[in-house]
Amino acid sequence: MSDTPAITEGTEAKTKLRFKTIFISDVHLGMPDSKAAQASHFIRNCLCDKLVLNGDIIDAWHLTRLGGWNKSHTNFIRTVLRKMEKENTQIIYLRGNHDDVLDRFIPIQFENFTITDDHVHHTPKGDYLVVHGDGFDAVTSNHAWLAKLGGLGYNVLLRINRIYNGYRRLRGKEAFSFSAWIKHKVKSAVSAVGKYEEQLQNLARQRNCIGIICGHIHRADNKIVGDTHYLNSGDWVESMTAAVENLDGTFEIISYTDFCQRTHRDPKGAADAAEIIEPSAAAPESSAIPM
Repeated sequence: MSDTPAITEGTEAKTKLRFKTIFISDVHLGMPDSKAAQASHFIRNCLCDKLVLNGDIIDAWHLTRLGGWNKSHTNFIRTVLRKMEKENTQIIYLRGNHDDVLDRFIPIQFENFTITDDHVHHTPKGDYLVVHGDGFDAVTSNHAWLAKLGGLGYNVLLRINRIYNGYRRLRGKEAFSFSAWIKHKVKSAVSAVGKYEEQLQNLARQRNCIGIICGHIHRADNKIVGDTHYLNSGDWVESMTAAVENLDGTFEIISYTDFCQRTHRDPKGAADAAEIIEPSAAAPESSAIPM
């Protein structure tokens, strides 16, 4: 990866990051807790040949019940389309469970924009299967009503978390994530994540791919599962992370905080990522896993 000099403001030169490919998921446009402004800021100031929007970019479940679309969400869509038009970036949009309304349209392609269920990403070392991952979540696949009920509970938890983190900021403390804490502490949640990763590993093997890139569970990761390279791009509701392929072919997880530091740019809004989970120890090659 290399940094491309951009605008100079004051004494620090702002830069843009250059990648081969960016994988971003779970922006959840339409939710009040969507970090759409930060996601737009990140995409706008990164150059790439391909941008993969790996599911749950638009949260149709929330929009159907409560609405909540705002200007920052529109700006995200404009940012993506501008990259396709001005920078000739290939855009791959993969359906997630929260934007499953796309089922009636896919697969569809126009110019450099493709909407589909999955995507095979080619690298010199081998192929990577890119899927959102909801098909391997037993609750989402078999009990849609329970998944939507869980989504409502998650929204309530986020609202409480927002108030609590406002209080923590006033006291000079870092943000805290209730949902991450629950996933980390509850044994059944930890077990479910493990099974999810194993199932995706099996799918990659069936498709003759050396790796799999997914989202869905809002938990960024970069590690080896069995003999498969497992990457999860995280989310832009709490952790604000993306998976990227560097110019030298290596992969890493980059957080919004890392991006701001590396490009010398001020963060947009309250940009503190609320994460408490420890990073994985077994990440292949050069990687940075901000968990």
